[in-house]
Order: sequence, then C-alpha cells, then structure tokens
Amino acid sequence: MKENPILSNYPLSEKQPGRLRTPSGQNFQDVTLEAVLEGKVAMSDLRVTAEALELQAQLAATAGRLQLAENFRRAAELAEVPEERIMLIYNALRPGRASQTDLEKLADLLQQDFKASRCACFVREAAEAYFKK
Repeated sequence: MKENPILSNYPLSEKQPGRLRTPSGQNFQDVTLEAVLEGKVAMSDLRVTAEALELQAQLAATAGRLQLAENFRRAAELAEVPEERIMLIYNALRPGRASQTDLEKLADLLQQDFKASRCACFVREAAEAYFKK
C-alpha cells in the first residue's frame, strides 16, 4: 500500500520542523536548552500555536480521524484565549456550575471576542444538553 504523503510527514516536529514556529515567530528548531538559558526563548514560546494545531487537524482528517481533527480545530481556536478565560469556561462547563444564561454568555464571548465559533457551538450544545426539559 502506498504511503499517504501528508501522513508521512508525521510527526511534524521531526519530519517538517521548519513548518513550525513559536507564538513569537521563532523557528521551532531554535527552541533549545541553550537558547532558554541564554534568555532567547520566553515561556510564551513554549505554547502551541493555532497554525501547528491546524496542521495536526489536517493530518488527523487525512488519516480519517475526523473527531480528532475537530478537537484540534477547537484547540486552535483557544490558542489565543487567555488561560484565565479558559479556566472560567472549563469550570462553567462542569455540571451544576453555571446557568444556561451564563453558558450562553460564555459562548457569545468566545464567538465575538475570540472568533472561536467551534468552541462557542460546543458551549451552546452543552448548555442545551444540561438544561434540556
């Protein structure tokens, strides 16, 4: 069986590291222990980027793992959302922690402030499921 050229590039960090960048734009290959010790790499450079997550989503979709691809795409939407907001949303999604209105407001925030339409849809689905009559 012929290997899929997209899948043969996995893992990206080993097969195509030149395609990966840090949030500040540094090459992935430049993130080394030496660079960290020299102060050339910030903590924020250790975060995954939306672009890297989208590449992972493309790989997953090509492999026929559509739900995994969708998960990577939701994660890509959250790459620029501050951690405090993510924790607020995480806690609100726990059963019994937020009202339907609260969840709908969080979905609106994701949609409007962060253009995270997939994640907003996910929160709306949770609100609907939690408060189904």
